[in-house]
Amino acid sequence: MTAPEPTIVATSGGHRVGARTRVLFNSLVHHAVDLSGVHGRRPRVLYLGTAVGDAEHVTARVGEAARVAGFDLTPLQLFPMPNVDDVEGTVLDHDVVWVMGGSVVNLLAVWRVHGLDGVLRRAWRSGVVLAGVSAGSICWFRGGTTDSFGPELRPVTDGLDLLPYGNGVHYDSDAGRRPLIHRLVAQGVFATAHCTDDGVGLVYRGTELVEAVAEEPDKAAYVVRRDGERAVEERMEPRLLPTPPG
Repeated sequence: MTAPEPTIVATSGGHRVGARTRVLFNSLVHHAVDLSGVHGRRPRVLYLGTAVGDAEHVTARVGEAARVAGFDLTPLQLFPMPNVDDVEGTVLDHDVVWVMGGSVVNLLAVWRVHGLDGVLRRAWRSGVVLAGVSAGSICWFRGGTTDSFGPELRPVTDGLDLLPYGNGVHYDSDAGRRPLIHRLVAQGVFATAHCTDDGVGLVYRGTELVEAVAEEPDKAAYVVRRDGERAVEERMEPRLLPTPPG
C-alpha cells in the first residue's frame, strides 16, 4: 500500500521526550504514517540521519522511538558508505521516509553524490510518503533559511525542488527566521514561502498545500507571498492532531 498520490509532510516537529525513552515519535510522524495508507501490518519507516552525519546515538534513539510506536524502522546510512547494496530498492520498499534535522546543505551535497536525490524523487512519485523535520523539511522545497553555514542564518536555494516554494522552519522559536524569509520573498528569491511554528506540519498532495496540522495547541503555519516590493504574510490555523500513546 502506498499513498494515492505524491505526498510530503514538511514539519518543524515530530519528536517528543518520553517517560522511559529519550525520544518518542509525536503526532506528525504518526500522521505521515497514516497518510501512507498502510494497514494490516507494521508500517515500514526509512530513517535518514544524513543531516547529523548518521550519528549513531541519534539513530539509536529514533530506533527506540519506532519500537514504541510499533513501526519497523530501517536506517539508511551514507557514512562512511551506504549500508545497503540496493539504495533505491530499499527506499521503495518503505511506506514513509523520515528525515532528521541538522545541516540541510550537507544533507543535499551527500544525497547528490550518492544519487539519492533522484531516488527520493522516484519514491515520491511512486507513493512513498516523504517527511521530516527542519532540514528534513527544507530539503523537499526550492530552499529556505538555514544555520548550516554558521550561527548567522543564510538562505539555501538548491533544495530538491519537489515543492516549488521557500520553506521557513522554527518560525516561532528562532527570531531570525521570519525576517529573513520576508526579505527573500520581497527580493524575489522565492515567489512564495510556506512556514511552520514548532510542532506544526504542512501536508502536500503533489505540489499543492492541502492542510496544516499540529501536535501542539496555539501554533500556526504561514504563507508568505510577494506583493510588489514587499512580503505579505497570511496565517493558517492548523488542525490539532491527537497525541499518540507512549
